[in-house]
Amino acid sequence: MATKITESNVIQTCLSLSSKISRLPAEHMWIDYDREADVLYVSFRRPQRAKKTIEADDDILIRKDGNTIVGITILHASDR
Repeated sequence: MATKITESNVIQTCLSLSSKISRLPAEHMWIDYDREADVLYVSFRRPQRAKKTIEADDDILIRKDGNTIVGITILHASDR
C-alpha cells in the first residue's frame, strides 16, 4: 500500500536521520533504495571497488576494500 509522501514527511524523515548520518566517519555518502527489491545501498566511495563482501547478521552485507568499509547493503530495508 502506497503512502502519500508530503513535504513535511520528507523533511521530518531527513531531520531524524541527519544527526546519525553526521556521526559516520565518511566525507561523502551516496544512498540508493530499490523499492521493488526492498534493498538499501549506502556507498562511502564511488565507485566502491570493493574487494571483499562480509555477510553480517540480519541480511546486512558489508563491502570492504582492504580494511576500509566502502559500502553497506541492507536487505529487507523497510522492515527495520
